[in-house]
Amino acid sequence: MSLIQKYETVRPPHHFISLRPDTASARPCVADMVKWLRPEVPLHCLRPEVIAATSAAFIAAFPGDVLYAVKCNPEPAVLRAVWAGGVRHFDCASISEVTLVRRLFPDADIHFMHPVKGRAAIREAWLVHGVRDFVLDSAAELQKILEITGECTTSGRPGLFVRLALPATKAAIDLSSKFGASLDSAVALLQAARPVAGRLGIAFHVGSQCLDPLAWRDAMALAGLAIQRAGVPVDVIDVGGGFPVAYPDQTPPPLGAFMTEIAASFEQLGLRGVKLWAEPGRALVAGGGSVVVQVQLRKHNMLYVNDGVYGALADAGALGFRFPTKLLRANHEAGAAPLAAFGLFGPSCDSFDVMRGPFMLPDDVAEGDWIEIGQLGAYGACLRTAFNGFDRATLVEVSDPAMLETAGYEAVESAIARAA
Repeated sequence: MSLIQKYETVRPPHHFISLRPDTASARPCVADMVKWLRPEVPLHCLRPEVIAATSAAFIAAFPGDVLYAVKCNPEPAVLRAVWAGGVRHFDCASISEVTLVRRLFPDADIHFMHPVKGRAAIREAWLVHGVRDFVLDSAAELQKILEITGECTTSGRPGLFVRLALPATKAAIDLSSKFGASLDSAVALLQAARPVAGRLGIAFHVGSQCLDPLAWRDAMALAGLAIQRAGVPVDVIDVGGGFPVAYPDQTPPPLGAFMTEIAASFEQLGLRGVKLWAEPGRALVAGGGSVVVQVQLRKHNMLYVNDGVYGALADAGALGFRFPTKLLRANHEAGAAPLAAFGLFGPSCDSFDVMRGPFMLPDDVAEGDWIEIGQLGAYGACLRTAFNGFDRATLVEVSDPAMLETAGYEAVESAIARAA
């Protein structure tokens, strides 16, 4: 006798508390939630107004269509917040993400932007969910898409987007080592796709958390060269994601610096009638989330806390990301003790579950205290696992601003004030 059990890959934290207030000012703040709940499991604190206002600011700055990268945080409350900020296009990487977005927003434009997709996923996206745009970086993927979408000839022709590989940039995570066609291959793919495409695009990604605006200029020039050599008209240039946010040891240039380079390099290509797309994820939602963890033990300057690299703090592990921190106590305010550098151990029995930081906290931090860790609206909750059974968490909506501001989103603070 066999056991077949189906798991959902896109799932929210274990417990969700929403007070559903009419205005942002009616939401509690993080400190009050800690005092009321005294949480003994990680407390994910979502800031819907921050996400909505940041999304609106990015849309206002970018000279084209903005696709939210769902992989960054698929929590339904986050998706509703980016929708409230004006996002109507979604970059999905799996059929689970496609299904989620279509369920929440029947009228959304969904784009299947993973370069390698299963046949069943393409078929369901095309036939069931009305997805018409697909990215590819190989002749085999192009053939697969054409075979499956050709099964229903009355549905039109698919939008085809050729993913171009880029030279390594100074981004925190390079994405072209796994995906993307070489220049010569991209030229051949554009030529092969043009006659059968409902619309044709070329896409690239400079890498996650890229601090250099010139990376987009160089990528745009390479995309222009591919288009020129292919000798076929394209309809869209997708500049991908990678737009950075601030962290304690990373201060990116203002958002306008990136938009200036994109607009200028696009203008230089002289491609009339071509649209620009972008696929931000981190840039829209990072400041809209934090996680409150509880200290379970202190050993010198190492703190054992109830979340770690198998939970919301994956980027603080191997990648060594530092995050803003704030000490919270249920009965009184954190004292005026001088700040000291701490590292964190997660709750699992795995010795790799360590986050060196350093994280700056008052030197009198002790067992039972809580620590709020910010800038975790991106790649925090969605990377959680159930390893060692530490799968419980609570999600709340709060009124607090982002723990760190990123330059160029000046409209965010005023928009939050108006919402309140």
